Amino acid sequence: MKVKHIIVVFILGAIFIMLGALFKIQHWPGAAKLLIGGLAFQIVGLVMIIWKILTTDKYREFLDL
Repeated sequence: MKVKHIIVVFILGAIFIMLGALFKIQHWPGAAKLLIGGLAFQIVGLVMIIWKILTTDKYREFLDL
């Protein structure tokens, strides 16, 4: 898993959240699903970056684990 994959997941989550907010403001159907999907992408991205930090030697030296 590369850092660029993690960034893509975060960007997709941000896009879904923005679209969900737009749908919510305009009272269009599907807003809740977009917001939940966007938050799910953000959570997956957060888990991926935490995993990357804890499993990479370069970052482990920085954190002194």
